[in-house]
Amino acid sequence: MKVLIYILIVVAMGLIAYNATFLDLENAFSGDSKTALIGILASSIVVVLMIILLMSRAIAKKSGE
Repeated sequence: MKVLIYILIVVAMGLIAYNATFLDLENAFSGDSKTALIGILASSIVVVLMIILLMSRAIAKKSGE
């Protein structure tokens, strides 16, 4: 499970980098740039949630011992 979480984090980071290439800061809320912003936001949320999951599993493991 831990490996899967790390893989998901890496994939989400890759998607952030990929979507950043489509980002146009002068017209951030139009066309492909809007889609890229949504993709970056969604991928960032995935990274945060996976880090929270890793931390909660570590806390559960320590409290269980």
